[in-house]
Amino acid sequence: MDVTYGCLRPLLFQFDAERAHQMVLTGASMVGRQPMLRAMARSLYAPSPDPALEIELWGSRFSHPFGVAAGLDKDGVAIDAWAALGFGFMELGTVTPGQGQPGNPRPRLERMPHHRAVVNKLGFPNKGAEALANRIASRISTIPIGTNIGKAKSTPMDRAADDYCSVLGTVFDVSDYIVVNVSSPNTAGLRDLQSIQMLRPLLSRIQQENSALAAQKNTRPRPILVKIAPDLADEDVDAVADLAVELGLDGLVATNTTIRLDLVDPLPSVQGGLSGAPLGPRSLDLTRRLYRRLGSKIPIIGVGGIMSAEDAWQRIRAGATLLQSYTGLIYEGPGLIRSVVNGLSHRLRVEGFSSVREAVGSGVGD
Repeated sequence: MDVTYGCLRPLLFQFDAERAHQMVLTGASMVGRQPMLRAMARSLYAPSPDPALEIELWGSRFSHPFGVAAGLDKDGVAIDAWAALGFGFMELGTVTPGQGQPGNPRPRLERMPHHRAVVNKLGFPNKGAEALANRIASRISTIPIGTNIGKAKSTPMDRAADDYCSVLGTVFDVSDYIVVNVSSPNTAGLRDLQSIQMLRPLLSRIQQENSALAAQKNTRPRPILVKIAPDLADEDVDAVADLAVELGLDGLVATNTTIRLDLVDPLPSVQGGLSGAPLGPRSLDLTRRLYRRLGSKIPIIGVGGIMSAEDAWQRIRAGATLLQSYTGLIYEGPGLIRSVVNGLSHRLRVEGFSSVREAVGSGVGD
């Protein structure tokens, strides 16, 4: 943890977790709007460029594989701040159609400092797809942006595809990739969409809409990824991987939060999805299982419990091409960015890899 955040974190942790989160977003938004503050953030936290960490993927260039996970900035209010801090990419959302939705009642976010964990039952609070698209379109930075899309709480399950396609159409022009979120535990029934019987028609419909939008706009379809839950049984993980190949998906995000609240003690008062260090082992194992099933056919974004450079390196070796953090930033602060990126550069040199691509999946046979 850097010295600045080491002094700031105790103050932030005096506030309710969601209020503290909003305070950080407000500050980051201010940083993003002011050239002098962006320059300061860059000098304090952004890692030095390393060509060995560069990745070309889905038609985009990633300066390094470490990015912002969905949920940290659902409405894209601080896009230029995240870029100035040195992230290689960012994923915004989860965003829903129209004017968005308020999400679940508060309190809905709880820290578990002893475990370096967070529990949330936010329920996709957001200002809507159009507002997010406008913010992305007005950004200064050029790092790749993914948009994480979901269905509204009020939409019946048999019309979920309508919501996903509506949001896809709204954010299509401003997104470098799209993540279909069917794995949040905080929207009733949403995880049922991960069953192959429901997931196949949903993704097929989204792919059709993606192709239609690309033809209409005379451009390429957007890369489509699916974010999966860490609580899937192994055979269901394999089934999702096989479906991804069958439908020609562009990637998988492993993983969302877990409903395994027994991983922390005492039990949290908020009953939702657990993220942070306790999630790391399962997310790592699931990433490894996906890579064994898929090899290099379909890229994996590794997320869940990445709290250090070592965590990031092990996720790369398990098969993740890109990495994301959310809870790690809450506990370690923006210094985590430079720590992870410099740590990956060091491990590449020590292990004799000429590029991070070479290291992806290198530990799966161990």
